[in-house]
Amino acid sequence: MSRLPQIQPENATGKAADLLAGVQKALGVTPNMTKAMVNSPAVLKAYLDFSGALATGSLSADVRERLALLTAEENACDYCLSAHTYIGTNLAGLDETEAHAARHGKSADAKAQAALTLAEAVLATKGEVTDADLDAARAAGLTDGDVAEVVAHVALNVFTNYFNRLAGTDIDWPVVRHGEH
Repeated sequence: MSRLPQIQPENATGKAADLLAGVQKALGVTPNMTKAMVNSPAVLKAYLDFSGALATGSLSADVRERLALLTAEENACDYCLSAHTYIGTNLAGLDETEAHAARHGKSADAKAQAALTLAEAVLATKGEVTDADLDAARAAGLTDGDVAEVVAHVALNVFTNYFNRLAGTDIDWPVVRHGEH
């Protein structure tokens, strides 16, 4: 059960109502995470702006979803694992095997593997990656822009992982649990 109220769009007012209406229009649904985030309209707006900006970056949707899956597994966020497994396999073109592999930092795609390896280093070191880690990412084909975006995606996903774990957000996606093999 959610530890923060999940504000229903029909009960929202002011900025909260506007933000939830925008989510519904963009996605066709209003996920429980956004209903919980809108307890502070500033938090939901920050999330939407950050994720919207990154969606226009150089990393493809399938790489972004792999990064989300890795980070969610690392942070034991079942809400995010569930959401990103669904999004990854239904909207971003991942098959079940690739989605599962991404949770463990693996991919058959070379660029995705480079991004996942760098993200693992970022998560493990809290950003204090070595020169060797950075050199390996570049040697594997990541541009400096890609490197910056990997860090940004890790940060965005850590934010949503921590938020959903604190909030106890009710999972409104097909459920996936961390640690499942």
